[in-house]
Amino acid sequence: MSSGKKSTARAPTAATRSSLKSHAATLTTVQAREALAVIFTIRLVNALCVRTFFQPDEYFQALEPAWRMVFGEDSGAWITWEWQHQIRSSVHPAVFAFGYWLVQNFWGPGIAPTVKAKWLIAAPKVLQTGFAALGDWYSWRLAEKLYGHGSVAAWSVLLMTLANPWQWYTATRTFSNCFETTLTAMALYYWPWDLLGTEDDGNASSKYSTIPLFKTWNQINKFRLSLVLAAFAVLLRPTNILIWLAIGTLALTRATLGGKSPLTRTNLLIVYREVFLCGSFVLGLSLLADRQYYGEWTFPPMTFLHFNLAQDLAAFYGQNDWHYYLSQGIPLLCTTITPFVLKGVFKSLDAEKSNWPLTTSNALKALTFTIIINIASLSIISHKEVRFITPLLPAFHILAAPYITSFFTSISDAAASARPAVNLGWKRNPLLAGGLLVNAVIGGYLSYFHAAAPIQVLDFLRSEFETIHPQHLALPRPTNSTPDYDFEQELFALFLTPCHATPWRSHLVYPELRARALTCEPPVGTAPRSAERAVYRDETRRFYDDQLGFLQELWPADRPGEDMARYIVGYEGVGPALRRYFDWSGPGARHKVELNEVWSSWNGLFTDDERKAGRLVVWATGFYDYTLPVEP
Repeated sequence: MSSGKKSTARAPTAATRSSLKSHAATLTTVQAREALAVIFTIRLVNALCVRTFFQPDEYFQALEPAWRMVFGEDSGAWITWEWQHQIRSSVHPAVFAFGYWLVQNFWGPGIAPTVKAKWLIAAPKVLQTGFAALGDWYSWRLAEKLYGHGSVAAWSVLLMTLANPWQWYTATRTFSNCFETTLTAMALYYWPWDLLGTEDDGNASSKYSTIPLFKTWNQINKFRLSLVLAAFAVLLRPTNILIWLAIGTLALTRATLGGKSPLTRTNLLIVYREVFLCGSFVLGLSLLADRQYYGEWTFPPMTFLHFNLAQDLAAFYGQNDWHYYLSQGIPLLCTTITPFVLKGVFKSLDAEKSNWPLTTSNALKALTFTIIINIASLSIISHKEVRFITPLLPAFHILAAPYITSFFTSISDAAASARPAVNLGWKRNPLLAGGLLVNAVIGGYLSYFHAAAPIQVLDFLRSEFETIHPQHLALPRPTNSTPDYDFEQELFALFLTPCHATPWRSHLVYPELRARALTCEPPVGTAPRSAERAVYRDETRRFYDDQLGFLQELWPADRPGEDMARYIVGYEGVGPALRRYFDWSGPGARHKVELNEVWSSWNGLFTDDERKAGRLVVWATGFYDYTLPVEP
């Protein structure tokens, strides 16, 4: 029954609605920034925990050329054959060169060389921490864009990203694949997913939607940003183009997509225009950067494809079965969430039944299509590595999110786009705890213990150099110093390990610390499957084929050989050959070297290369301890 009083409630005015919308947008922005700060902190802890060696490209395809950019050609950087043949883009090393430049010019002057060395070692790690955090953050933001702001599925993506042992092991390393993954996640976030289809506009007379896609400059600018980021990712790793070819092909063919096509003539012209303009902009920057670095006009992505596809030189570094990415790549990349990834891929093919919004269901299909195209295409190439498919991780996590959420909580697949309730109704807690424990053990062991010796040995050698030659720590190398002929003939360290088994100048630091290691250049200029390529043996293989014979070639008895080393570094398996060579009755007895093991370190529970089995050892030769130098 009415009280007889007139209601005073009023509908919110347009100004009130605008204010509320603005307040919500501001709150969302603040929350996103706070989340980024937390993610960066976690990744910084992650970076501090990573003290192991994984693969050479972390250093030789990023930090060594970056070092040379800042400190010059006589800085001691090891420039590999890829850079000599202009296969790599200079854009990626330039990022880390900026970090070196900051240390050298802003923190370097006035501080002790030993302190500067530590800053130079840390600089790339801090930069990569920022890139890793951005990759995690944009993966989460993309999930929010598809599943809804603050949704359980979106938070699941962030948690999966942070708890993924592969990410913990590699995300803060300076691989081009890691930077490529960040650029890909950012480009996917800014991508206009409505290009794949829009809701029915009610116009049955046309198969094209009349809903405009690029109504504002903000929408066009986001599209441009996506294209620029994608173009840089392709420059970094040309195979990244497979992701964008897959999405573009799906948008044009509309295979399996729902809704009406928005690709009217106007929208297509805008898309083609922006692709041309953004592509030309990035290409121009790349050409200028590579012109500056190489000293001539060149286009590394084309050279990259020529050497790796036409010449098949990548096979020189190992060949894998066609099913490698299916049987090993995806399980290693996703570890404990692999079953949910596979379910997500399968379910996305029929996403309409999951009651997702049209844009979401089309985007999930597109992500699945990119995975299929990438795995199928990369499986054709004989040389395969898990990190080559790392840019697919955001897609894996997003596809798995609804199903891992419904498996461990009471929220159904379809409700995963809802905001988290106070009580999620956790279930299968022992299995969840077990999975997290497995991830922690894998990530912790690989990051902190496995193959830590290759990093530690360079810390030892650098420390020894600082102690023995404190007057030769200048960086960059001085040009007008008084010659020290006794010092100049000293080879401080000789690495008798597999090629690129340790970092190099990025950790040795000092240009005057002269070191030598075994090389492993591929047979450039030989035809694939030719007899010449079949019999080719690089220096590393020649050493391990006949260790004693190689030492005799290194220091021949009948002619001058290479300089003798103050320290020899090798895995313990080379110890017997060294002792036979330097023994008083051996071919190297004239050197009067008495090997003394001065450092060693355990290198892990297992290895993928039997040449790296056992401890990593440093032997002192005592050669430069004599008052009178002995000719090598």
